[in-house]
Parts: sequence; C-alpha cells; structure tokens
Amino acid sequence: MIHDINPAGFSREKVILQLIPLSHSTLWNHVKNGKFPKPVKLSENVTAWRNQDVIAWITEKSGGAE
Repeated sequence: MIHDINPAGFSREKVILQLIPLSHSTLWNHVKNGKFPKPVKLSENVTAWRNQDVIAWITEKSGGAE
C-alpha cells in the first residue's frame, strides 16, 4: 500500500491511518513526542503530511523493507 502514494504529494490523516497501525490519539502523541513526522498546514482547515516523510518513517520502522 505504501507504493500507492505519490512520494511528491501530501496525505491527510485518514490516509495515514490506513498506512500505519495507529489510532488517531497515538498518531498525534507520536507527532508531539517527535516519534512521527510533523504535518504541515496547507490551509487554515487542511493539515497533511509530506508523503516522502511518511514513506521514510515506514521504511525505517520496517528495517528498510518496503
């Protein structure tokens, strides 16, 4: 499923939670504690993660295997 996202794009929380086995609360705790990449504000009401950051995090956590 990681291959389905464009490394040059952005993903919202709903997509991120489909890629990694975390709950909403755990995701945001990981962001707060620096264990997961910080999202960016694309507009006042839109927050998203850089896909390249999420792919790198997943790759690192899986030991380099995608």
